[in-house]
Amino acid sequence: MNLIQSAKGPETEAMKKVLLLAAVSEAATGLALLIVPSLVGRLLLGQELAGVAIPVARVLGIALIALGIACWPGLTALCGMLTYSVLATLYLLCLAIRGNWVGPLLWPAVALHAVLTILLARAWLMSPKTGGRNNHAGE
Repeated sequence: MNLIQSAKGPETEAMKKVLLLAAVSEAATGLALLIVPSLVGRLLLGQELAGVAIPVARVLGIALIALGIACWPGLTALCGMLTYSVLATLYLLCLAIRGNWVGPLLWPAVALHAVLTILLARAWLMSPKTGGRNNHAGE
């Protein structure tokens, strides 16, 4: 039995269930890091997060939410990357505007994520799953 054959049948259903569990777990952890990063730090590491660790934990939370979306059955890696890019752009922009944590690369990071968001959104809109221009199913 080769690898392709073993991926069919009950193993596929089991894999979908495990992937769904992983997606929900990662997204929930990401949401917690986004909302209450100090509490998550205390519960996971035994110490509350402080200072620059807070925005870093929130970016990690955004990444985990996007990972959960990318692993959700029926969604794609493109959808996960678009989610990450949109949320990271907005969060980094918020940090930059507030001015509390502004290093020399923060504004370039905002600009880079904004460009990536536009490119990823364009790719998502043109993908067959979203009914974009490249969808030839109706022909």
